[in-house]
Amino acid sequence: MRVLIAGSSGAIAEAVAKRMRDEGDHVFTLSRAGEPSATHCVADLTKPSSVEQVKAFVEKCGPLDAVFCGTGLLHGGWNMPEKSLSQLSMDWLQQNMLVNVQTHVHLAQAVEAIVKRSAPIKWVSLSAMVGSLEDNGLGGWYSYRMSKAALNMFIRNLSIEWSRKAPGSVVVAQHPGTTDSKLSEPFQAGIAEGKLYTREQTAERLVDVMKALTPEQNGRLLHWDGSVIPF
Repeated sequence: MRVLIAGSSGAIAEAVAKRMRDEGDHVFTLSRAGEPSATHCVADLTKPSSVEQVKAFVEKCGPLDAVFCGTGLLHGGWNMPEKSLSQLSMDWLQQNMLVNVQTHVHLAQAVEAIVKRSAPIKWVSLSAMVGSLEDNGLGGWYSYRMSKAALNMFIRNLSIEWSRKAPGSVVVAQHPGTTDSKLSEPFQAGIAEGKLYTREQTAERLVDVMKALTPEQNGRLLHWDGSVIPF
């Protein structure tokens, strides 16, 4: 499999890239850091200018079988997920939308040209169960929940367009499970025993699901085991 992995400096995407290399797949990576090479693109997907830059890189990669977008943001510096409405600020909401949604949009716009009837593609966007409206029984985490719900809607739209353009394409969002990383570190004390997964466990599950994706799963929000999470 030939795959492009975006956000490859992040814990989960980095582990996914390693897992796929170990399985013999041809891996191309994209992140804001590192040295540019034939297999690594340095670009900031929050910026509209990245679309043409990544598009040029993708064209040099040749045919791709899959794309994994692992970009995302939950907290940063003094900004933590909100516990109440009074903590919700437009600046932090916009930052969440920028990193959790716009990066995925820009990557899809860069990849779109290679998605053809003769070249369907598998696309996985790293999302979160907390972006499910139906599953939300706790409230809070306004900015993160709103941005992930928006990402899920983007994936739904993209799945419809690309399935018409290139029948056989499968576009999904996926919840990875709570993974031991900097993103989850501030919240690990409250995680039930056995529910905090290593990066290697998460990567193995995500790769297995990606490789087994079928058109019946197109446009869905999937759990790490491939089961469907309601929107």
